[in-house]
Amino acid sequence: MNSLTNLKCAIAVTAGLCTSTAYAQKQPHIILIMTDQQRSDAIGCMGNEAVISPHTDALAAEGTLFTKGYSSCPSSTPARAGLLTGMSPWHHGMLGYGKQASSYTYEMPRMLKEAGYFTFGIGKMHWNPQRTKHGFDGTLLDESGRIEDENFTSDYRQWLQIKAPGINPDATGVGWNDHGASVYKLPEELHPTYWTGEMACEFISNYDTSGKPLFLKVSFARPHSPYDPPQRYIDMYKDVNIPAPAAGDWCVRYADLKDPATAAKDAPYGNFGDEYARNSRRHYYANITFIDDQIGRIVDMLKEKGMYDDALILFVSDHGDMMGDHYHWRKTYPYEGSSHVPYIVKWPAADHVKPGEIDAPVELRDILPTFLDAAGTQVPTDMDGRPLQALVKEGYEPWREYIDLEHATCYSKDNYWCALTDGKIKYIWNLNNGTEQLFDLTKDPLELHDAANDKKYKKQLEKMRGAMVNHLSERGEEFVKDGKLAVRKSTLLYSPNFPKE
Repeated sequence: MNSLTNLKCAIAVTAGLCTSTAYAQKQPHIILIMTDQQRSDAIGCMGNEAVISPHTDALAAEGTLFTKGYSSCPSSTPARAGLLTGMSPWHHGMLGYGKQASSYTYEMPRMLKEAGYFTFGIGKMHWNPQRTKHGFDGTLLDESGRIEDENFTSDYRQWLQIKAPGINPDATGVGWNDHGASVYKLPEELHPTYWTGEMACEFISNYDTSGKPLFLKVSFARPHSPYDPPQRYIDMYKDVNIPAPAAGDWCVRYADLKDPATAAKDAPYGNFGDEYARNSRRHYYANITFIDDQIGRIVDMLKEKGMYDDALILFVSDHGDMMGDHYHWRKTYPYEGSSHVPYIVKWPAADHVKPGEIDAPVELRDILPTFLDAAGTQVPTDMDGRPLQALVKEGYEPWREYIDLEHATCYSKDNYWCALTDGKIKYIWNLNNGTEQLFDLTKDPLELHDAANDKKYKKQLEKMRGAMVNHLSERGEEFVKDGKLAVRKSTLLYSPNFPKE
């Protein structure tokens, strides 16, 4: 910790402004491991016995499993904006899928760099422009083949052409958003999942631990489609009972697609049949097991370097994947498959946090303030996220009651919504047509029954509707008028808070 940081800490402690114990401790290494499009139940420690994930489960067993982790704006770029800035969708400015700003007031790598960390990112960032660093000292990118900047080629694809000149990295033939599945057609060691794990291990192996504390972000581009595991991973699931997709009493209108042969490979809605969905899930789970093995390699390397005990390791995904639940595919929806994500923290040994589970509603915005708190840096008072230390240590203010979720129009006109949940009850307000949904997640975790019209939930519905009015009031009469929720005539992709370029 530098002298300026020490001085600020001393002043804060003296003034009684600091609730963190991190100031009295050595700055831990901070390792952020994230996946893309991994739903909360696609991991063993969340109770899905069909998923093989021993290394990730071990992190949960040693740390804190946050069972109600959410992604407020569940598609890649707005979710990652929340992760980057520690802000809610309205306050970082992205209300749906679009291009991020090139810079923000608060940025995770830059703020940790200013706190004395060496900062490095490996894997998928999905930023704009694609080589933007947001404060990283360096990055190695895998962007799933996306080319959004002229002449951009990811580091993974350049590496691949060195290893196998002229080879087609997309030989599997499954698109980025397809929900069909196939076995990877190239050698396993050429897969982007292996590359990401290999680069992370090599980086850790070469890191000089006598210098600055490390902030390392390792971001896997899977299990996001293509669902393309190597053969040996799909073989692990040969005799596994894969769960069929859920189908609620409210979703029949989304089952229009009857013939998979004539339906779009990336259709956001449709009944493709249970066997089709199970096959996709089998490959999706296999990709998660492939990632889990890389996480095991990363943990082993941290232990070999003597960094593991001193590290805060956080595992999360940017959003989920419906996988056919309620005849929905992909993401951007308020339902659990899309918005509920795995969320694990392995704390530094010096924090003496007892392992366990916590069911308070947490979100991607809480990760940056958690890291700042661990680094001994004050969390800005206007940052929406809160340090997770508040849930595992004494001396912090009470936690939030609800987390807010939303997404601007995507896939269909009706898919424009805001929601509130505490992980036990979920209220959904559809902005374009004024309809509501209510799910009792405690009794109905698969969201099979929409209770919005049930008499016994009338008071709960009114309470949640009132909470939504309070939440949206700052947005003006286009969202709340005369104390009531307003139906919108058009979608809003960027809020007025989006940074002006």
